[in-house]
Amino acid sequence: MTPFTQHTGITAPLLRDNIDTDTIIPSREMRSVSRSGLSEGLFAPWRYHDPNARTLNSAFVLNEAGFSGASILLSGANFGCGSSREHAVWAFLESGFRVIIATSFATIFRNNALRNGLLTIELHSDQIEQLVEWVSRDPQAHTLDVDLEACTIRHDPHCDVETFSVDPNARDMLLQGLDEIGLTEQSLDEITAFEKRDQARRPWVYLGID
Repeated sequence: MTPFTQHTGITAPLLRDNIDTDTIIPSREMRSVSRSGLSEGLFAPWRYHDPNARTLNSAFVLNEAGFSGASILLSGANFGCGSSREHAVWAFLESGFRVIIATSFATIFRNNALRNGLLTIELHSDQIEQLVEWVSRDPQAHTLDVDLEACTIRHDPHCDVETFSVDPNARDMLLQGLDEIGLTEQSLDEITAFEKRDQARRPWVYLGID
């Protein structure tokens, strides 16, 4: 998993509440179990007038020229609710997104994002409105800079800063590019030492194990 430290990217506002995973990546768009081939299906119900013909809806924010190539998304409450499909996170990542900022997230979506290296940030609605104002100032550069090490968000080096908090364990995993397996592997020496002590104390448990 790619470590996350800082990211500067075009930021698209999609200020809706209760955006569910079936809207993010409809089941009809999940044609394989792999992590690839999902980007065209991202937000298919809103992105296309006709999802089958891939006829673009020019009114949808990600289809607007100024937000082409967006890698940061601003949104509302309960983002990622609905089914637990991990494909929703995969579709974001394949489309180039690294950060989603919302007022709240569905727990399963947030956990899926963490294990795949997609940073989710919760902010109050007034803070998100401030970010929308920042990215709207310059029609040629709708960008924000997100610094996970400092837990800050800026529009440029000279403007005010918004701060955020992230669960310390989640922050460490993202900074190091670790999923749960990688995090566990950091403690292999301690696990091996425990197994040796336990085998000496309870040898009958290990009968038949090479």
